[in-house]
Amino acid sequence: MSTTSGVELATLSRGKRLLSEVRRQEKKGSFTEIFYSRLMALSTRDEKLKIELFRFVDALPALKSPESVARHLLEYLVRPDVSLPPGGAQLLMGLASTGPSRSLLHFASHTGARLMAGRFIAGRDGVEAVKEIERLRRVPMTFTMDLLGEAVTSEVEALAYQKKYLDLIEDLARLSQAWPGIDQLEKASYGPLPKVNVSVKLSSLYSRFDPMAADATVKAVKERLHPILSAAKNHGLFVNFDMEQHDFCTVTNRIFREIFTQPEFADWADVGIVVQAYLKRAEADLIELRNWVIARGVPVHVRLVKGAYWDFETIIAAQRHHPVPVWEKKTLTDACFERCTEFLLDNWQHLRPAIASHNVRSSSKAQALAEAKGVPPRTVEYQVLFGMGEPIGRALAAQGERVRTYVPFGELLPGMAYLVRRLLENSSNDSFIRKSGDQSADDALLAEPNSSALPPPAERGSDAVFVNNPEVDFAIPENQEKMQDALDQIQSALGFTVPIVINGKREESAKVIERRDPSATAVIVSKAHFASVAQADAALAAASAAFPSWRDTSTKERAELLRRTAEQFEKRRFEISAWMVREVGKPWREADGDVAEAIDFCNFYAAEMERLSEPRKRNLPGEWNEYFYDARGPAVIIAPWNFPLAILCGMAVAAIVAGNPVILKPSEQACRVGYFLQEALEAAGCPAGVSNFLPGDGEEIGPTLVNDPRVAVIAFTGSKAVGLSIIRSASEVRAGQREIKRVIAELGGKNAIIVDEDADLDEAVAGALASVAGFAGQKCSACSRIIVIGDAYEPFCHRLGEAMASLIVGNAADPATNVPPVVDADSQARIERYIEIGKQEGTLIGQKAVPPELIGTGYYVAPSAFIDCPADGKLCQEEVFGPVVAILKAATLDEALAIADGTIYALTGGLYSRSPKNIERVRREFRVGNLYINRKITGAVVDRQPFGGARMSGVGSKAGGPDYLQQFLVPRTITESVMRRGFAPTEEG
Repeated sequence: MSTTSGVELATLSRGKRLLSEVRRQEKKGSFTEIFYSRLMALSTRDEKLKIELFRFVDALPALKSPESVARHLLEYLVRPDVSLPPGGAQLLMGLASTGPSRSLLHFASHTGARLMAGRFIAGRDGVEAVKEIERLRRVPMTFTMDLLGEAVTSEVEALAYQKKYLDLIEDLARLSQAWPGIDQLEKASYGPLPKVNVSVKLSSLYSRFDPMAADATVKAVKERLHPILSAAKNHGLFVNFDMEQHDFCTVTNRIFREIFTQPEFADWADVGIVVQAYLKRAEADLIELRNWVIARGVPVHVRLVKGAYWDFETIIAAQRHHPVPVWEKKTLTDACFERCTEFLLDNWQHLRPAIASHNVRSSSKAQALAEAKGVPPRTVEYQVLFGMGEPIGRALAAQGERVRTYVPFGELLPGMAYLVRRLLENSSNDSFIRKSGDQSADDALLAEPNSSALPPPAERGSDAVFVNNPEVDFAIPENQEKMQDALDQIQSALGFTVPIVINGKREESAKVIERRDPSATAVIVSKAHFASVAQADAALAAASAAFPSWRDTSTKERAELLRRTAEQFEKRRFEISAWMVREVGKPWREADGDVAEAIDFCNFYAAEMERLSEPRKRNLPGEWNEYFYDARGPAVIIAPWNFPLAILCGMAVAAIVAGNPVILKPSEQACRVGYFLQEALEAAGCPAGVSNFLPGDGEEIGPTLVNDPRVAVIAFTGSKAVGLSIIRSASEVRAGQREIKRVIAELGGKNAIIVDEDADLDEAVAGALASVAGFAGQKCSACSRIIVIGDAYEPFCHRLGEAMASLIVGNAADPATNVPPVVDADSQARIERYIEIGKQEGTLIGQKAVPPELIGTGYYVAPSAFIDCPADGKLCQEEVFGPVVAILKAATLDEALAIADGTIYALTGGLYSRSPKNIERVRREFRVGNLYINRKITGAVVDRQPFGGARMSGVGSKAGGPDYLQQFLVPRTITESVMRRGFAPTEEG
């Protein structure tokens, strides 16, 4: 018999014995376990009921009053698509109808949640959890303590977590002295093990934890870790590093290796790290870890888990259009888990294996492999989750194995996300725990996992031609290196002089303007020849002359030009981003997102023009009718500096693919970045005169471009004042003008986020902060007002103020920077003026001061948050275009909506809420161009979120939407009678 088949037979034999023991242990459950099992059986009969019930549980800690509990129960559970037990809906509605019965619902809901939480969460702190630890030790099973908490939004919160870890270490070190030694738990084949084991989540120690800013993140986390590790080592405790989402894997591994090669910790063996087998990189991670351990010369422990974020990882990958980092079939994860288990057992002298699974097959395979490979007894540790895996834990302990329980502790509110994740996992149709109760399924439960590859993805249908360009994944170190290399490489090109391009020829002018780096104003980044009025006239003449032939060029050829232009952007992606960082102070992710959006505009509008080019036919016998689109004529494109490539490109290529030659006027602050569009179009084969590039002073050449009678379309993005003046000028018909000019104008906003009383404040604070401070608030979609309802106001203001003060103000070229400089001195002065207005109108509650070493070196401003500002005051009514926000309190959703609607703008808005009815109402009544629910309000994506507003936020259709191109087109209808002498040819088409 081969070794492989022998191990498989042993796995099945051990598995049957272990499964039998698990079932025996389940029958010995406590009252709490029996109550929970029956509750889960009731709630999981219907998948929709399960989801809605768990969504209610997730919201429950934020529901303070009996009325809010009753309302949310009805909203989640009394609905046509949820199947309650007979009479359940009537009972709930009856209980929700009176004050005393609502109080009963409030009590019952919170009591039930506490009972469920008590099954999965051992206590509020380490001292409270000791009772459960001592119960586990009597089994005997040992433990690792996990401090719950899902999001750290400020340095105050991060320091509080550090203190909690330090307190936990001191408490457990003291309390554990009274515990008797247990050989099964504390003696391994390779030596003694500490009684106390603590798991640390690294992201909880630093509020700006970011894998893109790897150096800064590693430095900050190591500083916070050092006292924790020193205390643990001095007390003889074990410390394990938890692994979180995939984005954090590489930086977590780096921190682990760096800190445990420091002299103080280099000889410490009582440390460990998690490896997640659902990641496709798991085996490579283990090899890399093994090699590092050999070089270190001291073993470490590895907790091998399958992974708890599968849904999150697959959803995020789909949204980003990134490769899915996890195995997409459970059997593939199971197979990887078994391969990783074997690797750990082959390398147990370097990597001490801890097999963490509730799957009897997985544990039995580890036992069989250990026996076959001659691994000494008590070398392998088995781990289970508190409240979920104790039956299998007790069964393994009864076989003499060392079993460790992962014991979460913490307050209910920060622990609720963990609780809901455990509930979903435990009730999943794929859950081993749920299936293990079915004895008829034993063979399937113990079967070897199928590791065959996934089938190839189905081909996309014709209705799914366009796919968004994925933004660069800066969690990958190689991409960080590419960006840094690009920044280094353009250093020698700084001071590049941007030419004028008319009819395919480069020109100069008498006026050359310098552009300084907003992050370091002593540095001249670029220069540009500013066009004269005569050159503007020449560009208009070139576009007008090119119009007839370009209009008559086939749609296919025009669309292919756009696709080739997108390819040029992709080739120069990091170079363009680097110039954007230096020329307008755009941080890494924001700069790359700008390039990605430009690529999207090219590909999307190419596909859209091909769609629109198909004539609409309505033929009758003897009569043919055709509706189609024709080009309008030369288009003037006037772009802003805040999206110096994407917006210029989007407006320009829309006009070009529709058959209209363009005059490109880039922002005065971003001529070098704008010139990349002209270069890309020419490299893609754009004919001379179809694209004319005209850097210049808007006040000098703007009137010439806007008023010229040859212009058919003006596409503008910028300030309300300039936009309205363009609309006014374009409305006047001048001598020789044959077209009524079409003006497309996006003019800005005064955008509000509403935070409902039941909102998830972790999400609301993080999303609002990103919406306010991203790119220093220099987006027309940025949030400048936050309206908080009821009891959520005080905690939200407190947390947002602390989060604001935790931001990093710095050079845009530094990946650790959260708030870069603003674009120029005028913007800096304007924003500082509004900060003073905020101090006069309200109260400053959060601000990050500009670091002293940066003052006077660039256009830096202090991100600021204010309360107590009047809703009709300047700070709440005027567009600031900087990282300044006013937080207002509303008693009700009615009042919040009235405040949100109380400006002349209607561009973007947001809502954070867990009330289905409030979400439905806000969708209906918060009338802005782009409404975002439970996410930040910036970052619209082409096709998915077409962008544009109403009222004084602009005129025209949404950029990146299905009807944007029609603004650059003239619809025509042709009717032909084809009947001759009483007969007609066969119908066309």
